[in-house]
Amino acid sequence: MQVIDCDGYRPNVGIILCNGEQQLFWGKRVGQDAWQFPQGGIQKDETPEEALFRELREETGLLPEHVRILGVTRSWLRYRLPARMVRRRQRPVCVGQKQRWFLLQLTGTEADFRLDLGQPPEFDAWRWIDYWRPVHEVVHFKRDVYRRALCELVPLMFPELARDPGCPRPAAPRRVGS
Repeated sequence: MQVIDCDGYRPNVGIILCNGEQQLFWGKRVGQDAWQFPQGGIQKDETPEEALFRELREETGLLPEHVRILGVTRSWLRYRLPARMVRRRQRPVCVGQKQRWFLLQLTGTEADFRLDLGQPPEFDAWRWIDYWRPVHEVVHFKRDVYRRALCELVPLMFPELARDPGCPRPAAPRRVGS
């Protein structure tokens, strides 16, 4: 069941998954030449963390025991859909997504990944990439949200980059489990 807030934004979780070499999971959308982080809508009566683990399983096959939550963005990060993608006849109208972004560390192995669990699957391929690469490769209307999420969460992986001049000055991310 899709939930749309009064401003037309669908609550959503974004998942940034890193490995031990400080690289990020990058998934290729089924049948497309489009790459992105796992993400998905928060269902009615579901917390962001519950949505995180449901989406993680559906899109990557990973279970809670395969990852550790390092942190989460302090607030919702929003992006608007391009006008051509807004379904004006659908009620309520969804103009974009508001996302809480989670940074996870893989504690399992690459053998734990299963891209075929979601019906239909989201990704048909994946790879590890450098931390800032998604900002340049994701579809244009998501770039600012990706940049903001990565800038806010960068201190959790790279403390020396916490003062990167290319990043806005967001509040520190909420560290989880420490």
